[in-house]
Amino acid sequence: MINTVFSNMMGIKYPIIQGGMARIADSSLAAAVSNAGGVGIITGNAPLEWVRNEIRKAKELTDKPFGVNIMLLSETAEAVAKMACEEKIKFVTTGAGNPGKYIDMWKKYDIKVIPVVASVALAKRMERAGVDAVIAEGCESGGHIGELTTMALVPQVVDAVSIPVIAAGGIGDGRGAAAAFMLGAEGIQLGTRFLVARECTVPKSYKDKVLRSKDIDTQVTGRATGHPVRVLRNKLTRKFQLLEKQGASLEQYEELGKGALAKAVVDGDVENGSVMAGQIVGLVNKEQSCSEIIEEIFEECKNSIEKINNMFEK
Repeated sequence: MINTVFSNMMGIKYPIIQGGMARIADSSLAAAVSNAGGVGIITGNAPLEWVRNEIRKAKELTDKPFGVNIMLLSETAEAVAKMACEEKIKFVTTGAGNPGKYIDMWKKYDIKVIPVVASVALAKRMERAGVDAVIAEGCESGGHIGELTTMALVPQVVDAVSIPVIAAGGIGDGRGAAAAFMLGAEGIQLGTRFLVARECTVPKSYKDKVLRSKDIDTQVTGRATGHPVRVLRNKLTRKFQLLEKQGASLEQYEELGKGALAKAVVDGDVENGSVMAGQIVGLVNKEQSCSEIIEEIFEECKNSIEKINNMFEK
């Protein structure tokens, strides 16, 4: 067991969370990550009964803790928040808003609350609201992003709060994990690396696109809407670029993006769909099991830290 405040709090071997990727983070992936010693997450940004069924499937696949991610702007957010209590979920992560109105309810059911934050101000607000930890996510990550990089955000959040900080965004291997711990993080969250896990159920075309991608192959779309999203370049991103040049309306952006994630994740259309992935995609070059991914990351993390220690004269 790697001894951090976060790993001790969660009762896990490795201080690593699997990202709650919309339409991707299901029972297969979450259970595999939890069985490998981390904590898996099931996406809550889906119809209520789908989420409930995935939670129950995960309980059959693992006796280890796993959580649910709730996007607070989702139409099903309130229903999923209540259902997490009914299903006795161990923890929830949240994004796209303030989970304050649900915290007392979750605490009554002994559910740990870990919101994603993109600024020091929000991290402080979440600590005052009584959350158990925060995920400081930099703009290198795939999906919806903020403005600050992980390197800049994490140490400032660490200095600002007394609760554990989990670093996310731009972490794809043990060197990234070591860097996160050096910045003061008590744990890490990964999404992109787990896209090519054997237990991840995205179509082969999605995995192949991730495996083929290089360092500069991600692009941020939708900045003009106030909800920027990092994805892999394809025909869809070129259409978004054209809209930006034309000064398109919000309605035009929404129309183009409608159903785009499902096209990629469900249909396997990686040219016209939204293929979310982070900037570390160029580091992802092989398909492995979740157990192999996690063990490799922490072995490399250990070696990286030992290498740094050896740089200093005894």
